[in-house]
Amino acid sequence: MLVWNPRSGDGAARRHRLAEAASARGIAAVELHPGDDLRRLVLDALDAGADAVAAAGGDGTQAIVAEIAAERGVPFACVPAGTRNHFALDLGVDRDDVVGALDALVDGGERRVDLPAVNGRTFVNNVSLGVYADAVARREYRGAKLRTLLATLSDGRRTVLAWTGPHGHGHRSGVAVLVSNNRYRLGMLEGGTRPRIDEGLLGVTLLGPAAEIGGRRWPPRRAWRQWSAPAFEVRASGPVPAGIDGESVVLDPPLRFSVRPQALRVRIARSHPGASPSAAIPDRVPDLVRALARMAFGHGSPAPAAVAAAGRGTDRSGVPA
Repeated sequence: MLVWNPRSGDGAARRHRLAEAASARGIAAVELHPGDDLRRLVLDALDAGADAVAAAGGDGTQAIVAEIAAERGVPFACVPAGTRNHFALDLGVDRDDVVGALDALVDGGERRVDLPAVNGRTFVNNVSLGVYADAVARREYRGAKLRTLLATLSDGRRTVLAWTGPHGHGHRSGVAVLVSNNRYRLGMLEGGTRPRIDEGLLGVTLLGPAAEIGGRRWPPRRAWRQWSAPAFEVRASGPVPAGIDGESVVLDPPLRFSVRPQALRVRIARSHPGASPSAAIPDRVPDLVRALARMAFGHGSPAPAAVAAAGRGTDRSGVPA
């Protein structure tokens, strides 16, 4: 079955006649109306005999449907009918081929990816904390985004967060923290993509001014710091504004982040890439230089080996499995 949100992506599902395309492929299409219980719709379809589920909507919709698919052990397909479709991008779904993404449920390759959660709530991309989440939580943000963000930076009313870093040291600061489903490679495509989302790890990115630790600034030389961990906890003295896959919510501390390794069976159309665009880019600077040199001298692209390494092997379609 396919559940589709007609309001996501400025009506992308309706523009592409997604319900009709699904029906032609033998996929039952269920439209999500205002006030509908999305979780109940999907569970009812599975109880009625659906053997796989697809979601066409924003990443918040994708997270709910993906969670149910993981709970029931059925395959899931991501249809890129939201606004930015970040989850689709890092799965290797062609975001320009909305209708073709349905072929994942007809004759697609399959792979497994991770599903993280914060305080029991599943997300597929990331959770933002700190200055951005504080600004979005303010009533005036919708009408004056930049002005509200700048005011939040300057007025000192930011939520103070506390956490333990990768070396076991405690930190306390009001800077921005991003906890993601595996680690982002910053600077790639629209701010960052994840080379892999099947390593069973959370990505933690600390952004903004350095924190004060024992009278010294941390990190000392750069405005951001990244590491990976199987779990992460953020403490605060009161409720914490957060952005979960772009949705503004308020969470009660402590915020406990966890990840279920390879919990989700994902199907991807055989005509789609099947891997993140950053999977083919080497991590280390020397490796990147060598790869670019090979390409410059006509020795081909590093993509095939890197894409193969992005999954746990491949099926016959070439989609990482």
